[in-house]
Amino acid sequence: MRRGVRLALDIGDARIGVASSDPHGILATPVETVRRGPGDLDRIAALAAELEAVEIVVGLPRSLSGGEGPAAVKIRETAEQVRDKVREGNSGPEVRLVDERFTTVTAERMLRERGKKGSKRRAVVDQAAAVVILQHALDLERESGNPPGRPL
Repeated sequence: MRRGVRLALDIGDARIGVASSDPHGILATPVETVRRGPGDLDRIAALAAELEAVEIVVGLPRSLSGGEGPAAVKIRETAEQVRDKVREGNSGPEVRLVDERFTTVTAERMLRERGKKGSKRRAVVDQAAAVVILQHALDLERESGNPPGRPL
């Protein structure tokens, strides 16, 4: 298992959920929810620098058959913008796309089970989805010995 903090992004139209791992790549935890709009990518870059992230994994929505639809195209474009922002000057973390099927559903279920309701749940569901994305990526890497997903 590679060492270093990883970030995960659950990119939506209104918000970006952010999660991070410990330096050993064992456990994913929520960080914050970033509102989409002016300054959102600057905030992501600042978090990556502050946490000294070695990698950013971005959840890529796929259909049940594994195909990519219009949402995936939008996520790829935003992920490329994140990559360009965090790698200014040819340094910074690598950005990888990982399959995010069912992550929001899983996150919603977990929050419901913990008693989070209404606006409280909506406020953290993006972070929870990012945690699910990152934990899945960490577990895959631990099992396979290979970095998760595909690099941009």
